[in-house]
Amino acid sequence: MKFYVHKLGCPKNDVDADYIYARLIHEGHQPVKDPLNADSIIVNTCGFILPAKEESINELLKFGQLKKDGYLKTLYASGCLSQRNGDDLLKEMPELDGAFGLGALDSLATAVNGATKSDLTVKMEARKLGYLSWNNRFISDDFPYAYLKISDGCNRGCTYCAIPGMRGKFRSRPLDSIIREAKYLAENGKKELILVSQEATMYGYNYKGDDNPDIITLLKELDKIEGVAWIRLLYLYPAELSDDVIEYLAADNKTLNYFDLPFQHVNSDILDGMKRNVSTGNIKTLVKKIREKSKDAVLRTTFIVGFPGETEEQFEELAEFIEESKFDRMGVFTYSQEDDTPAADMPDQIEEEVKQERLNKLMIIQQDIAFEKNNSLLESVQRVMIDAIEDERAIGRTYADCPEVDLEVVIDNADAIKIGDMLDVKIIAVDGYDLFGEVVKG
Repeated sequence: MKFYVHKLGCPKNDVDADYIYARLIHEGHQPVKDPLNADSIIVNTCGFILPAKEESINELLKFGQLKKDGYLKTLYASGCLSQRNGDDLLKEMPELDGAFGLGALDSLATAVNGATKSDLTVKMEARKLGYLSWNNRFISDDFPYAYLKISDGCNRGCTYCAIPGMRGKFRSRPLDSIIREAKYLAENGKKELILVSQEATMYGYNYKGDDNPDIITLLKELDKIEGVAWIRLLYLYPAELSDDVIEYLAADNKTLNYFDLPFQHVNSDILDGMKRNVSTGNIKTLVKKIREKSKDAVLRTTFIVGFPGETEEQFEELAEFIEESKFDRMGVFTYSQEDDTPAADMPDQIEEEVKQERLNKLMIIQQDIAFEKNNSLLESVQRVMIDAIEDERAIGRTYADCPEVDLEVVIDNADAIKIGDMLDVKIIAVDGYDLFGEVVKG
């Protein structure tokens, strides 16, 4: 059976999709890169917020049309939206042959083997979910980086978030399993390992014993792997970022001096309503501490606007904080009213038009900051990892940039450059968010 897995959602979901690939290959099925050549398609869905759910449904409908047109034998849904709303998907989409929740690799493989149709979602209760993995990963791309999942689930209970209800309680992945997969990725050309989870700072807490690993233990073990040049640690929970972790990220090792801190807001009352366990003062102290520790530290954050009850004054406090802090990288989301979350039932829900206006205002502020920071890089020499070659141009990133969400460096005349090269590049031009460079000879 020829099959294609369509990836949607976050990098953690992408890793789960790679395990689906590996499981089906183990059964003797053949992966294809073009869905038009597939007998069976699995859409690995996202169910985090409304736009992600809508995208997942639209993709299922698109591939459902392929089935109606006779190009496809079977169509399955997997991943977070299946875990959350699989029965509804099956009821509303007759073209769908099955919906499989998180961890249902064996059941999905059985369905594909028999090309069978299921009337019920196959899933495990979120509270019973274990860590999802399957032998070695399937590697579907030639990028020099790979996402490496170190834990799953979350215990925090942020009032706006539905993830614990889908992915269950926090559970660390065993250290030896992470190291084994990291070595496999390095052996297959991955030079940057991007560690993903719901919360990296909590890694290892659920292991018992005097020698239980923590996040620094893990980073030190990964540092030893030959072929790995960069390690990027994502999703640091602000309330749990210790001085030891700050010291380690700022020190001379393979883990990049890149702090991914989703603050979500800065007003103490809003943070209390979100159940983030930090205050205005905590956040400002943390930003100051990181920048005092290292002038080269890169701070990336995200914020949510339009949380229930957010007043104009509270929003303005956030806007002023962003102007003052000058974050290196920043994303903003409008609050999404998700079923089965405490915030969905809170009073004073904000109108969508107001949420969008607030988002736009923050992104304009950040745009000016980003352009100013980019212009400061002119004539500087940056170490760049090459991710792709497109139309005789090389596309790369500095240590300050995570794939898919941050900036790129474009290099013309890329004849002698290969994917995975790490080059010293002089920044010769800036156009808004785009950086242009030339390789420094010698």
